[in-house]
Amino acid sequence: MISSGCGRTNETMIVIDTSSWIEMLRPDGREDVKARVISHLRNGEARLVPMVRLELWNGAKGDRERRALREFERVLPELKMDSLVWDQACALAQKARSAGVTVPSTDILIAACAWHHGAEIESSDRHFEELKGL
Repeated sequence: MISSGCGRTNETMIVIDTSSWIEMLRPDGREDVKARVISHLRNGEARLVPMVRLELWNGAKGDRERRALREFERVLPELKMDSLVWDQACALAQKARSAGVTVPSTDILIAACAWHHGAEIESSDRHFEELKGL
């Protein structure tokens, strides 16, 4: 499923959100989302963040999905969540609350981690667009 292109150094980094991984892993997942994820994997752009990894393991069903998750962990670079990311997440949460935007804390943390590292986000979840607009 993952090509050798994933290990390449590439200036463009794309954090694949849980919502897009789920579409990718489902046999009946949305084809447009699958195509985007596959493209990011082949181009070596795909990145994991710890929160997405946790969400995926929390929802993993069956051996097929667990094998896929182990493969993702093996080949995909993971962006670190240090204290600066947490500080950025707290500031983003306050900004969202002040703007009347309600977004799950997990999505705020994923966005803060991606943006801290200069990465874009591939998602089929509208919350990231709401956060981007703040």
